[in-house]
Amino acid sequence: MATPSYMSAFLLLLVVLEFITVMGVTFPQCRPILADDRDQIQFALNLEFLEAEFFLLGALGKGLDGFDSSLAQGGPPPVGGRIADLEPTVRRIIGEFGYQEIGHIRAITRSVGGFPRPQLNISAEAFATTMNQALDTTLSPPFDPYANSLNYLLASYVIPYVGLVGYVGTIPNLIRKTSLSLVASLLGVEAGQDAVIRALLYERADETVRPYGLTVANFTNRISEFRNQLAMCGVKDEGLIVPVQLGAENRTTSNILSADVDSISYSRTPPEILRIVYGSGSERRPGGFFPSGGSGRIAMLLLH
Repeated sequence: MATPSYMSAFLLLLVVLEFITVMGVTFPQCRPILADDRDQIQFALNLEFLEAEFFLLGALGKGLDGFDSSLAQGGPPPVGGRIADLEPTVRRIIGEFGYQEIGHIRAITRSVGGFPRPQLNISAEAFATTMNQALDTTLSPPFDPYANSLNYLLASYVIPYVGLVGYVGTIPNLIRKTSLSLVASLLGVEAGQDAVIRALLYERADETVRPYGLTVANFTNRISEFRNQLAMCGVKDEGLIVPVQLGAENRTTSNILSADVDSISYSRTPPEILRIVYGSGSERRPGGFFPSGGSGRIAMLLLH
């Protein structure tokens, strides 16, 4: 087994090779990054922190520090999160998701150790920027995820799926049985959260998101297309309504669960995930929900 110093050196080599240039054209690297179990699992904490703060603040009006500040390990509080104007059922669902994320952070930290919560930007402005980029326009008034239940669910569509496909991409690269068991268990709940959000939105797929003149399905399709563009590794993300040739067994246009031609979940690598959550299309250029970049060995090596 490689020593930590050799592993770090190898990771650095992969970072150097992350973009391959052939005849002057640069192609993003889409293969998995080789790292030990600890680093791969810790990387997921970035997404777990993001989901925890967004769900807890949106549903309950207080974030992780209001429940267990020790899990943040002294990291800065998130910027811009606040309680959302949610219908009672949506508030209960999102509140439960928030509580689940506390457990996820605790489970990961207990298993492989943690790191201080990274600086997060979950402000209305951050989501408005994402929506503008996804829709290739400037919405007026600016999109506000905290304004109502529908907006909040659309904003929630942006986040959990990224963590889900990250866990799918991580599992084949883990070695220890305890690591496999932990990540499979985390994936089960993350997949459930994403399915609930997509199902709630699917019920309203044809509803117009006021005052923008676009349907819920339009929003999800454009968000998914935007994430594919940022990640630069092909189609691994699909909206709620798809052409029949992309539907399950080419027999339906409904797409409540995003999956490939065999209805198997897509997967993403850490660089792909960072390109998405940074909103920059580059794992070296932080921004978006992580204005200072992600934390943990993998994110830091890719950043620097």
